Order: sequence, then C-alpha cells, then structure tokens
Amino acid sequence: MRVAIGGISHESSTFTNVATTLDSFRERSYLHGAAIVERFTGVNTPIGGFIEGAEAHGFEAVPTMLAEAHPSAPTPRPIFDRLVGELLDGIEAAGAIDGVLLELHGAMVAEGIDDAEGHILAAVRRLVGPDMPIVGQLDIHSNVSHAMIETADVLIGRETYPEVDMAPRGRECADVLVSMVREGVRPTMALHQLPLVWGMNQVTAHPPMRQAIEYLHRIEARPGVICGSIATCFPLADIPDMGASVYVATDNDPALAQSCADELAAWLWERRADWQAPMPSTTEALQAADKTGRYPVVLADRNDNTGGGSPGDSTGLLQTFLAADLQDACVLYIVDPEAVAACHQAGVGAVLDLEVGGKASSLQGEPCSMRAEVVALSDGSFRYDGPMYDGLDGTMGPSAHIRQGGVHVLLVNKREQPFCTAFSRTLGLDPKQMSYVGVKSAAHFRAGFEPWAGQIQVISEPSVHAPAEANLAFKRLGRKLYPFDDI
Repeated sequence: MRVAIGGISHESSTFTNVATTLDSFRERSYLHGAAIVERFTGVNTPIGGFIEGAEAHGFEAVPTMLAEAHPSAPTPRPIFDRLVGELLDGIEAAGAIDGVLLELHGAMVAEGIDDAEGHILAAVRRLVGPDMPIVGQLDIHSNVSHAMIETADVLIGRETYPEVDMAPRGRECADVLVSMVREGVRPTMALHQLPLVWGMNQVTAHPPMRQAIEYLHRIEARPGVICGSIATCFPLADIPDMGASVYVATDNDPALAQSCADELAAWLWERRADWQAPMPSTTEALQAADKTGRYPVVLADRNDNTGGGSPGDSTGLLQTFLAADLQDACVLYIVDPEAVAACHQAGVGAVLDLEVGGKASSLQGEPCSMRAEVVALSDGSFRYDGPMYDGLDGTMGPSAHIRQGGVHVLLVNKREQPFCTAFSRTLGLDPKQMSYVGVKSAAHFRAGFEPWAGQIQVISEPSVHAPAEANLAFKRLGRKLYPFDDI
C-alpha cells in the first residue's frame, strides 16, 4: 500500500497589510520529496502524524510537496497556482498510489479564490479520479465550505486549542484512509454551517469549550460514525464561507452524518453567547490582575497575534508596561528588524536610544521611545520543547534581548507566537521568573505557559485587527452572523 502525503497550508487574513510571498513559505516550510520525511518524522505536526500512521500500519508514505507560510494576507494567484501545480506534480510523480493524505488549513484565501482548500481538493480530485481516497487534516480555525466537504472523502479537524493534537489528528487521518483501502469503509460527510463567529471562549481545556468537545466525542462513539469535527472559524477573512461549522463523517450513511452534524450544531447555537468573552485593555487587565495577587500574570495581546496575520509590532501593551514602570516584566515578541540591527551593531552591554515597534502600520500604535540596555543577542535559532511543535527546529531571525528598567523585550525579525519558553531562554530570559509576561498570541501560548502562569488575561490593544467585532469592514459575508448581527 502506497499513500501520497503533502499539502498547502496558510491562514489568510483579508485585513492585514503583511504580504504573502514565496519567501513566506520558504521561511516556514517549503519542502519536496524526502526532505519532508526528514524534517517531520517524530514531530507534532499533521505530516508527523501521517508518517507515524505509515509506520504503524505498514504502508509506504510517498512525500510530494509541503508548503506552509505563517498567517498573512491572501496568497497572490501566481504563487498559489505554482504551489498547487507542484503539489499535483508530486502526486503524479509518486506513481501508483492507494490514497492521498493532505495537510491543509481550512482558512486559506488566494487572490480571486475565496475557498483555496476547495480549489486544492478539486485539483487533486481531478488528478487522481473519483475513486481514490483523499483524507485531509484541518485546523480548528477553519471556514469550511460545501465544496471542501463534497470533494474530499474525509476531513478531520483538530480538537484542541491550543492545538497540541496535530500529530494525533494526522495519525487519525491515516487510520481512516487505511480503513477505506483495507476494510472497504465508504465515508459520507455532512456539513452544518452555523451563523456564528466564535469568540475567545474556545480553549478546549476549560469550560465551556471542554463540554463542546465532550459532546463531539459522544457523537463520534455512535455506531456508524467515523469522525466529527467542530470548526470555530477564522474570523479575519471577509469571505462568504466565514463562520463556525460542524462536519461529520459516517460509513455510507449520509442521513446519519447530517443528523449528527445538525444535532451538535443546534447544541452549539443554543449556547452561542457562551463562546464570547470580553477583552479589557492592558491597563484594566493589570489592575484586575494585581488585585488577585497571583503571579506570573500573562497578558495575551489577541489583536496583534502574529498567528492571525498581524504584524507583531503593536505597542499598546509595551507602552503600558513602560508607563507603569513595571518590574520583572517582559514582552514576547516585538517584530522590529530595524531595532534588532541597531542592537547587533551596538553589541551586548551597550545602552542606546531606540524607537521600538509601531513601524508596520499607523494602526499598530506609535513607536515606543526606549533607552535600553542590550542584554543578549542571537541569530534566532532554537528548538521547540513545549507541547506544540515539540522537537521542531525554529528560527526568529537575528534577535535581541533589551531592557529598560524592569521591562525586558525580545526583539525579533520573524513573526511567530511564543508557543513555549525555548526561544526566550536562548536569550537569557526565563519568563517563569517574571511577574508580568506580555505575549503576542491569542491562545497558542497557553500550551507552554498555562501550567506555570498565576493567571491569564486576554487583552485588546490597537492593531490592524483591533477588534474584528467592531472595527473591521466586512463586506462579503454570505449570511448574517452572531454576534455581528442580532440573531
């Protein structure tokens, strides 16, 4: 048994000014053939799960092409067409195969193509024919379309947020594909699109989201059900399919698939207000946090989350830290190549005047004027050691650890969330020893930070994405959506 593995993955914000280029993919993952297996064997990613499944079931995983970029603006059409063409070439070059396993995101947009995953799946289907099994692994933040459901045999979304189950869901995809090839399972999928934009109450380790996943698992345990998924949506895409959904696969029983999807969707919709959460400013969050006295306080800047496509250089959180003259405080990370270059030129131990952040857009706030000491410098190389991406090599590009008074800042070149503390430690900063930790992330930081955090506050500060509920001009949504609309 031979199975082609590969994919194209990108989360696309239609509101950000961060361009997507071919280098955007090269900087994260743009691999062909054996290099895919070399990099992702034993790593907590969907491809890692595909490889694990191949080893467990004894089939040959034939690597094709994998392209993944950090979240940013829609992919230009020439680049998108090139990537799709390379994926198809790789599958065709694989020779005789029994199925296809794809790593996709579920919220990719290309110029002129709102539903990039639907386009990719349709292209693969045309190549391999109507009877070849195609199984795809999606992010929990997907905007799932009917075209995606109708083209793939099975789609499986992640069930954790932070998404620590990437390899397990990839392994599940392999398990399902093997059951199709060897056991004659014939999946039928159904989709229920909810008129809902999911808020920040979606961390699966806590109520109320934990109860939603438990309900999903009860449905998955029913006879005839292969798998099911909840997609909380990616809200920063002005496209007709933006919104939450439920999708369920059964063994040759479309009526059961639809009834299960409808049942879970109704349960989620009845609790629609539960999925929303208020977001205070940094000042308000600090006041509330200091009253409780539980430290370290982690303040998550959701709007400047680079994992949603933001530039990563908004200054509201840092300005507040500096104005409050906090001690034992840090901000992870500020994307500012100009400031990093100045620090590298000055050297460790130097004290210099810097204008930090606020350079990508006027919506990101004014730069922070700092008189800062250069504490440490690096080339940005590190290895993840937290639950997310455990074992994967990463790079933040040339980086610097600076300090003004009691406020420490990590300046970087690459946009990435702090999934764990591994990178910070390479620059001599242990966030666990801080009292106040600011992170440019919505929730993925929790995987590496929540076990030791005294408390977590999700905050709102000015940004290109601040906030989607109020300031962004949606013009192309396909239906009324709660809480944008009174439904």
